[in-house]
Amino acid sequence: MRLSEIDFGAAQPVEGYGPDFFRIGGAAHAAPLLIVPGQVRPWGGYEDAEALLELVGQVDVLFVGTGGAIAHLPSGLRARLEEAGLGVEIMDSPAACRTYNVLLSEQRRVALALLPVQPEA
Repeated sequence: MRLSEIDFGAAQPVEGYGPDFFRIGGAAHAAPLLIVPGQVRPWGGYEDAEALLELVGQVDVLFVGTGGAIAHLPSGLRARLEEAGLGVEIMDSPAACRTYNVLLSEQRRVALALLPVQPEA
């Protein structure tokens, strides 16, 4: 089997996560977090629809990580995103990070909105 190192170019994959943070580019960023082409920034969670709507035309798909378990988006938020023409895929945050990294390695136009993974009790 031949293994090749993945070249992400200037894009920054998610390297890891823990309670209330995600590691990108060697730095820990507090969650919730929005990763867009060329930028990592705080995200206001489900109430911050405007930050997600700004992605229309910039990305083909937005992955939303809903924390440690998969959950539905609030119906009003999902409707606004779909009406704007933004493709949205919902999954738990660990799966969203993995899927984002794979598509990022393929040079796809993707973004990632992440809610924190909470520590296990």
